[in-house]
Amino acid sequence: MDIETLFGLFDAKGAESYGESVTQIEHALQCAHLAEAEGASGALVTAALLHDVGHLLHRDTRAAYERAVDDRHEALAAKALAGLFGPEVCEPIRLHVDAKRYLCLREPGYFGSLSPTSVMTLRLQGGPMDAAEADAFERDPHFEDAVRLRRWDEGGKVPDRATPALAHFRAIAERCLAPTDR
Repeated sequence: MDIETLFGLFDAKGAESYGESVTQIEHALQCAHLAEAEGASGALVTAALLHDVGHLLHRDTRAAYERAVDDRHEALAAKALAGLFGPEVCEPIRLHVDAKRYLCLREPGYFGSLSPTSVMTLRLQGGPMDAAEADAFERDPHFEDAVRLRRWDEGGKVPDRATPALAHFRAIAERCLAPTDR
């Protein structure tokens, strides 16, 4: 995949929704905006923007959820993006579902903050981690970034929230491209 194809996905499928009160593009922009507002690195802002690109790559995410099948969008996205970006972008994306599972175990009240769609997908994704899984997750070098990304993921579902345009975040993403892809 090249950068044009990647950002073309937002044109082709960004207006779709999979059960949240915002579209895919609105969600991506809100997450990236939240990351940028917190002073995250360009790589983490890019991860926030692209964390759900696996939904755009999947043939029919909504149908997968309706059939109660986990579409593994996080793995699909990380694999597709690995040719463009380094681990500082791809690993938080790959781990953002695990971060949800982790937070549901470790942080009292986190489960109650999940959207109805996130609650449903949590069940499909294996439910909250157990203590051994959480301990192992905490040892991952991208653990903290994945948790930050997960918080923006839940926070990026507000209808009509103003954000910078996609072009603003694309410029940040282009600065994060792996050296062979510039």
